[in-house]
Amino acid sequence: MLIIGAHLSASKGYTAMLKQAQEIGANTFQFFTRNPRGGSAKAIDEKDVATFLDLMKTQGFPVILAHAPYTLNCCSAKPETREFAINTFSDDLKRMEYTPNQLYNFHPGSHVGQGEEVGIELIADALNNVLFEDMTTTVLLETMAGKGSEIGKTFEELRAIIDRVELNNKLGVCLDTCHVNDGGYDIVNNLDNVLDEFDRVVGIDRLKAVHLNDSKNPLAAHKDRHEKIGDGYIGIDAFERIINHPSLKKLPFFLETPNELDGYAKEIALLKSLYKE
Repeated sequence: MLIIGAHLSASKGYTAMLKQAQEIGANTFQFFTRNPRGGSAKAIDEKDVATFLDLMKTQGFPVILAHAPYTLNCCSAKPETREFAINTFSDDLKRMEYTPNQLYNFHPGSHVGQGEEVGIELIADALNNVLFEDMTTTVLLETMAGKGSEIGKTFEELRAIIDRVELNNKLGVCLDTCHVNDGGYDIVNNLDNVLDEFDRVVGIDRLKAVHLNDSKNPLAAHKDRHEKIGDGYIGIDAFERIINHPSLKKLPFFLETPNELDGYAKEIALLKSLYKE
């Protein structure tokens, strides 16, 4: 079974997102925990959560992915920005326990001139602050394109963060196809080699989700501009290989392409047609 979904609005709650996902042919979804540009989160509706958890079981939704706001920068040069990141991160992880055993994805951050080593240390410090022993959520570091001073553009940087985190059994990785392409990993012509490298550096067991996005830019552009599936430099043939690769095909896939709901529905139908059970 292809586990496939798209990024949906959380404004009407979990149950509404699940029903909207079904309308576009999805069996999972991704959502922002709060406004992607920051701010406070909407209060949890426990009745809605209870209904949603029941529907997850009966409607065949194996997992969902929450996404941290873009303003969460754990390795900012500004102490107040790092404090905001830690407070937001901590609050999100507490809220995630209303929906146990799900995934929470975040962009590692940008070191803004401090250097990769400092950035890696600050991200690890933040994770050591917010992770807790009895949490059920798996926190995912996202692979990044290397735009500006982003951390996470190489598998080695992700490994360095993981190695510095005490509760790193709570950590995984979300591979973004646009980001790794723009970061210089040739998933179009050498997917096996890229995944072998990931396994060698990070460990394939750490890979918990995939963001399926085509790219407006060629290999190693370090730009991070998503494109619709098949309309960019990655191309439909590569996506067919990605969703059917033995190391990936059982993972949940999430679309973040520049689409409205009808566009997501078409992409999901296309990807389902390419998937080999």
